Amino acid sequence: MGACWGPVLRVLVVQAAWALCGGQVRYSVSEEAEPGTVVGRLAQDVGLEAGEAEARRLRLVSQGRRASVEVSGASGALVVSSRLDREELCGKSAPCVLRLEVLVERPLRVFHVELEVTDINDNAPIFPVKEEAFTIAEVSLPGSRFPLEGASDADIGANAQLSYTLSPNEHFSLDLQKSEEDTVSLFLVLTKTLDRETMAEHRLVLTASDGGRPSLTGTMELVISVLDANDNAPQFNQSVYKVKVLEGSGLGTVLIKLNATDMDVGINSDIMYSFGKRVAANVKEMFTIDEIKGEIRLQGNLDYEDIDTYEFTVEARDKGFPPLSGHCKVLVEVLDVNDNAPEVRVTSLSVPVSEDASVGTVVALLSVSDRDSGANGRVRCSVWPSSPFGLVSAFAGSYSLVLREALDRERVSEYEVEVRAEDGGSPPLRGRLGVRVPVSDVNDNAPAFAQAVYTVLARENNAAGAELARVWARDPDEAGNGRVSYSVWEGGSGVGVVGGVLLSGGVWRPASSYVSVDAESGRVWALQALDYEEVQVLQFEVRAVDAGEPPLCGNATVQVFVLDENDNAPALLPSAGGGAGVGVDAGGASSLEAASGSLWAWAAWGAPAGQVVAKIRAVDADSGYNAWLRYELLEPRGKSPFRVGLYSGEVSTLRALEEADGPRQRLVIVVRDHGEPSRSATATLSVSLLEGTEAKLAASGSGRPGLRPLSGVEGGAESSSSSTNVWLVVAICAVSSLFLLAVVLYGASRWVPRAAVLSGPGPTTLVCASEVGSWSYSQRQSRSLCVADGAGKSDLMVFSPNFPPPPPGPAAKETQPDPSALLDTVSGTAFLRFRFSLTSTLIPLLAFLSHQARWQTLL
Repeated sequence: MGACWGPVLRVLVVQAAWALCGGQVRYSVSEEAEPGTVVGRLAQDVGLEAGEAEARRLRLVSQGRRASVEVSGASGALVVSSRLDREELCGKSAPCVLRLEVLVERPLRVFHVELEVTDINDNAPIFPVKEEAFTIAEVSLPGSRFPLEGASDADIGANAQLSYTLSPNEHFSLDLQKSEEDTVSLFLVLTKTLDRETMAEHRLVLTASDGGRPSLTGTMELVISVLDANDNAPQFNQSVYKVKVLEGSGLGTVLIKLNATDMDVGINSDIMYSFGKRVAANVKEMFTIDEIKGEIRLQGNLDYEDIDTYEFTVEARDKGFPPLSGHCKVLVEVLDVNDNAPEVRVTSLSVPVSEDASVGTVVALLSVSDRDSGANGRVRCSVWPSSPFGLVSAFAGSYSLVLREALDRERVSEYEVEVRAEDGGSPPLRGRLGVRVPVSDVNDNAPAFAQAVYTVLARENNAAGAELARVWARDPDEAGNGRVSYSVWEGGSGVGVVGGVLLSGGVWRPASSYVSVDAESGRVWALQALDYEEVQVLQFEVRAVDAGEPPLCGNATVQVFVLDENDNAPALLPSAGGGAGVGVDAGGASSLEAASGSLWAWAAWGAPAGQVVAKIRAVDADSGYNAWLRYELLEPRGKSPFRVGLYSGEVSTLRALEEADGPRQRLVIVVRDHGEPSRSATATLSVSLLEGTEAKLAASGSGRPGLRPLSGVEGGAESSSSSTNVWLVVAICAVSSLFLLAVVLYGASRWVPRAAVLSGPGPTTLVCASEVGSWSYSQRQSRSLCVADGAGKSDLMVFSPNFPPPPPGPAAKETQPDPSALLDTVSGTAFLRFRFSLTSTLIPLLAFLSHQARWQTLL
């Protein structure tokens, strides 16, 4: 039974659905309607009673797109839910109908609803571009048509019906044509001939209006460029050009620049200039025209006396097709000028002129002429420079160049004299002639040394033939008059002043036995080794003689200071008692015995520590460090009861003497200097240890034969040593204070503005008078040595060394002193000269104090 009712029910449902689908509802609404706008009473139109829409669930069935309408649940009305845009929903289709399905449940029913969206004029016409540019030739004929692309409107119907208008102008209009297919063609029509020279570009506005109410519009700008045609011939700004030019104007001078213009553009306005077809040949030879710039230049020599006026035509042609041309006339007027300059010629020249020529000597004869006449031919002459020559007029057109001042070849060896001539024209013209006047030399200058005194430092024991220095004298004369030869001058006399040195023993030796001078280079050579102990200062004069007639000469003094080398070993001095022993004095509580070449001294048993037994005395012939002696005990070492003062040479007890020390002590004492390398001497001293009685007898002089008592055994020695130390301390303090003061003043002088040249020729100061130390200064070192008690010899040597600057010019390499070839050659400085002037008043006192200290030490 159930199986039979199933098919029947399905047939009834299908029939009912078919009946419901047969009914349709249609509504209309304007696009852009506001949300909430009621489109229609859908519930009533589908047959529902009031209030049944919500109960029977009346609703729209979505069909895949966003619904712009919806069913109001309470009233069952169809209302606008969102913006309706006909162009977005349907585009250009008309009519625009939306098909909706409405579903009613309980029982189920389906209704088809059509919603037509009507168009409103909400879209303005739009052109494809905002600006359209195209070109039209200016030769285009009226009536020419140029297609334009029209505008589009998204609306439909009357709202999309477009009309076009063109901004007012006299050259263009619009033509709108419709075809059978309702298509519209828009054309721009040329109504009047274009002229690019009047207006090269036209800007028009094309406006499209639709048929809506109100009407909407869109615009597009038309930019029309007019293409040029060669319809204008070149035109000169003047029909006749007049030019005035001076005769004698330089070649290439621009006389005038023509100016022709062409109203066309591009190649149609490119102009080329040329002479007219019937221009004479002499015009083309005299002038040239730049075909691009239109400049007329002078290419020949204008002469007023030949032709005073030139007249010719010039053509300006463009490059269009066909080419067009314009013409003008050029009139060139030549102006007469003073175009002949004076001419100066030498008719006789007497050169060279001797530098001792007298004033008024005629050097040259000159002739002056001018081809012009009148004022342009009257000539005035002068000479430049105005000295030492002048002009003397003999007659019209003839002059003599004469000497007006004395000449000096060494100041100016050659003159370039310029004779100037000027005529009376306006403006005046000038002529000039250069005359070369060389000056011949006479021997009027003696050789002159770069400085009066040369100070040289040389170490003793230098090799024979060693170069000591180089002197240089300048003679500004030329050739033989300026060729200088050098020699040692023996013409002076006096000790230590000129020509040599006084040796010990009163022996005078000339300087030529020590040195020689190269006649050509001025190099000073040592003929033999120098010995400081023999000569400390060698002073001589060098004479420079030129080869002129008569010869002239000049002198310079060379001072060679010999620097000490450690070439002497210390030597022991004889004892004060004059015994056979050498270099030992007895002292303290002992005496000294000299027998058979041995050194003897005595000491008493029990003598306390520090008792002076003897004093070794030695001297060194060297000076400074080389003569600073020190004493050392060589034997015995270790347990010896005696010691030797390092610098005093005093032999004293190291401890109290005991019987275990034996009756005799043998001491070997070495005396060394401070030289490099040091030298030494050795003394052997035998000290006898005596009993108290024998010691008293030895002290009273009645003891053993050969023993010498020493007065002031203790007090004498101590007072002598104390006095010596006082003098040495005074001398050392004086030297140290002087050196410190010199350094401070030198440092202060570095901050004082001074001249650029700090050394040069100057007087020499030499002081040798010190017993306590040695100062030496050179380019390499500056040092101060102080000798303590017991020094045999020392000295203080202060000098102002100086050396000449190198000779100028190419000869400098040959005659300039070579520092590597010299031995301790020193340039004088302002600092040393300042120190010498400061110490000149203190040196005598210092020498006296040190001298006293030395002799008290020796005695």
